[in-house]
Parts: sequence; structure tokens; C-alpha cells
Amino acid sequence: MSVYEAARANMIESQIRPNKVTDDRLIVAFERIRRELFVPEHLRGVAYIDEDLPLGGGRYMMEPMVVARLLQAASVSAKEGALVVGAGVGYEVALLSQLGRMVVALEDNPELARIGRAALVEHRIASVHYIEEPIRQGHRARAPYDVILFAGAVAEIPDEIAGQLGEGGRMLAVIRTGPGLGRATLTTRTGGLLAHRVIFDAATPLLPGFQPKPAFVF
Repeated sequence: MSVYEAARANMIESQIRPNKVTDDRLIVAFERIRRELFVPEHLRGVAYIDEDLPLGGGRYMMEPMVVARLLQAASVSAKEGALVVGAGVGYEVALLSQLGRMVVALEDNPELARIGRAALVEHRIASVHYIEEPIRQGHRARAPYDVILFAGAVAEIPDEIAGQLGEGGRMLAVIRTGPGLGRATLTTRTGGLLAHRVIFDAATPLLPGFQPKPAFVF
């Protein structure tokens, strides 16, 4: 067993399983996807630690446990399509590709997208479409989506992106409106109406461009 294989097994047994993650398909996806290939080379030695990894420019790779719990709440079936907003280096995208039919990876940082594409090629994953566009508008061309995942915290979910969630769809985001912990939230669309449920607390860093609006001071 390589150092990375041992680290991956340890991540699953010490970070993911003990945190109420019981979905067998999801755990198999974590076993298959080599997280070390989705980080810049200088971070490979710490790819499996239970923290958000800084990628530069205010961007982070989300903590594995947070990713696992969000994806478990998404309950992705094999026929479903997903959108990842702020896909970054594509780790969450790769996991979703093991669960659903198709994934749109929306990213506006060319270097992060390059790392992600290379890692997907290494895994021979062909069901992901990397789209390099501004991320606040989502990607309406392939909407509606069964699942939408924000790969970083947001102060609020833009209406434009919420409008791309299909009937019966699930949207996952850590919503962080101020200092302190954010709230990992599951949003569902039923009968055209959106309902929100907080799943757990998380310290996930905010995605650039999704910070709280500055308050007016009189």
C-alpha cells in the first residue's frame, strides 16, 4: 500500500465514517478518487488532512468530512446530472461523477481548472464538462440540474443559480452570513417551491464573489 493509499484509507476511517457518513456508494467513490492528484504538487503530502486546503487567491479545497456529508445529503442517483459552482480543482466534481450521470464543473480560475482537468484525465473520467465562465450566474445552458453543489461557503444563494435547480432537485451549500461557523444547508425544490434545512455547522471558507454584502453605515 502506498503512502497515499494509506492516507486515503485513514481519511475514510477516521474522518468520514465517524461523522455519520454511511452511504456505501459514496464511500466507494472516496476510495476510488485519488485526492492527492487534485491539489498543487506542493500540497500532495497534506492532501488527506481534515482541514480546508488553501489553493491561493482566496480559494480552498473543502475539508473531506464536509464534502462527504454534503454529498450524502444530496442522495445522487445514477441517472442524475449535477452542477458544481466554484468547482476549483475538481475533487468534488470527481466524486459526483462516480454517483451520477453527468457533472458540469463551473470555474473561473484557469489554473485551478487546468489541475482539475488533468486529474480527471488521470482517473479516465469522461462524464465531466469543465466550463470556464463567471460562476455567480451558474450555467443555464445545461439546466435544470438534479443536484447543485457549491464548493465553498456563500453568504447567500443567488436567485439565478437557485432557478437552475430542477423539480425534485437538491442544492447543497454552506451558508455563512457573518463571523463564526457557517450552516451546511440542503435546499429542495418541490412543486416549484424551495425549502431549506440546516444539516450541520461548518467552518468552510467563503468562495470569492459570494461574500456578504457590506452593510451601510449611517
